[in-house]
Amino acid sequence: MFRTAIVRDARAQFPTAAPSRSRLVLASHSFSNSSSLFLRTFASGPSKPKPKESTPLRRAAAASQPIRSNPTPTRSEIQPVFTLSTAERYDFNKLRERLPASSQSVHEAWWIPQYGKGEVFIFPNNGSFVCWGLPQDEARKFARQVLGFQGVQVGPLKEPETEELDFITDPSEQTRLQGDLIILGKGQSETEPGDAVSSLPKSVFPQDTTMARYAFSQALSRSTSLSALEGSLEEYLSSVANLPHSLEMTGKPGLGRRELIKKLGELMKFRQGLNLSRENFADTPDFYWTQPVLEGYFNSVSDALEIKARTHSINEKITYAAELQSVLRQLLTETSASRMELIIILLIAVEVVICLIRDGPELWDMLFHSKSENHGKIVEIKDEPSSSAVTKSA
Repeated sequence: MFRTAIVRDARAQFPTAAPSRSRLVLASHSFSNSSSLFLRTFASGPSKPKPKESTPLRRAAAASQPIRSNPTPTRSEIQPVFTLSTAERYDFNKLRERLPASSQSVHEAWWIPQYGKGEVFIFPNNGSFVCWGLPQDEARKFARQVLGFQGVQVGPLKEPETEELDFITDPSEQTRLQGDLIILGKGQSETEPGDAVSSLPKSVFPQDTTMARYAFSQALSRSTSLSALEGSLEEYLSSVANLPHSLEMTGKPGLGRRELIKKLGELMKFRQGLNLSRENFADTPDFYWTQPVLEGYFNSVSDALEIKARTHSINEKITYAAELQSVLRQLLTETSASRMELIIILLIAVEVVICLIRDGPELWDMLFHSKSENHGKIVEIKDEPSSSAVTKSA
């Protein structure tokens, strides 16, 4: 029902345009965003939902409508770009054994120039791949046939993360991202002379936009990988959401020291995956430093999907959770110190009791026997003057 309402709003906004698949894609993404919003609300407390009209996907769909609704003779039909993230990363050696013979390494990705009616870019560092010109069922089939073998996926995700855009080819247009539509147009100086695009295998799409497709694909793969990290973090925050309430109501953290250390280790793993791994979400890959045109393609998708803002948001959530657990760990440390003091006092008391039981009779004898002897000496001293008096009288 919610998804239908979103589609109805899209039709109301563009009454002259014919129904298109992009609106259904928009509805699907909006429904997914609403589910994520529910998880965030559950973990962090009630908040006002973001208006649908101001979401990035809604703005993106509006910006692409002029291209979608006005076809030209030079423009191809609209085709999908489907991105799927299935694991934290892929094992490079085992992945290479499963790839077709035509596969080729392109910087940080493996490129399959022809797979069915499209092509595939695989990014082992973040466990995702991008399919150009393949529908969703074909992309999932590729995941089963190539990535579904044991050992290929390192840290498989419970639920794969997806991202879907559309693209067209039009030699009369400039290559760019417009809204939620990628336009593969005139070939620009996308590579330096050292990168010979002509040496790459032929693909089903124009060869002069190969590196542009690579740049777009890398940004899309980052987005799905970041979505997977966001989902895992939301689950983690939900698992510790009751700790402040437990502390308020009972005065106790509600978790033992071992459990808290495990939770802290999970947080460190999140932050390491976000900022310290090879796929650093906050930085532009080094490859684009000398490729300004390709960097523009990469940044256009990254900005549209708000990768930097999402990365900053995740870091803030991790920082809050780390501070919460730091406080709880200090409380546990103080509790442990109090227990140690009580144990030390108890041990001292036990030692005193043992000493009394073991050496008590001896101490008793020493104490009272010495008193008896001293009393006898006093009596003898008192008797001595009487004896002297008897002697004198005699």
